[in-house]
Amino acid sequence: MPKATFTLTNGTIVIIEGESEEIQALLDHYSSSSSPISLAQKKDTSKGKPSRPQSSKEQIDISMIVNKVKDCDEADAIERQILDKASQVNRTLLPIYIVYEYMDNSVGLTSGDINKITSELGIPIATPNVSHTLSGTASRYVMGDQVRIKGQPVRYKLSRRGVQYIKSVIAGVEDDNKE
Repeated sequence: MPKATFTLTNGTIVIIEGESEEIQALLDHYSSSSSPISLAQKKDTSKGKPSRPQSSKEQIDISMIVNKVKDCDEADAIERQILDKASQVNRTLLPIYIVYEYMDNSVGLTSGDINKITSELGIPIATPNVSHTLSGTASRYVMGDQVRIKGQPVRYKLSRRGVQYIKSVIAGVEDDNKE
């Protein structure tokens, strides 16, 4: 599949992949601006492997997630039911829930991301403890993007069951299946 790379007037580098006609339509649209666009077109040489994000800094805005926890519609209930209580599972699942609910489940979070978010919220959970919780007690509520391999980050998202669980916790409903 053809790829094209071009630089916008503000310096943003755009890489697009698609059919030749689609690429040409985008290039025609942006070339109508007053400044030139640098273009490098090349063939896709990947062997069908899905590409993983180069770094989590490009994908995840920790401060945005922290701010959303503090000022979302459910902020008071989250503070009462999760932040003020000692459940490590609920505190670990909270950042993943925020991404699910308020960021359209756009990106998975690693245990390191969750550690940074919980630290910013004032309820720090060490990265090894987050990882242990996600692979243990909370494993029924999350889905990883790959099998856990030592040294390889796994990006977690909430499962359907996890969404139900965390919403019931925020609502203050007691769960008999809770460990």
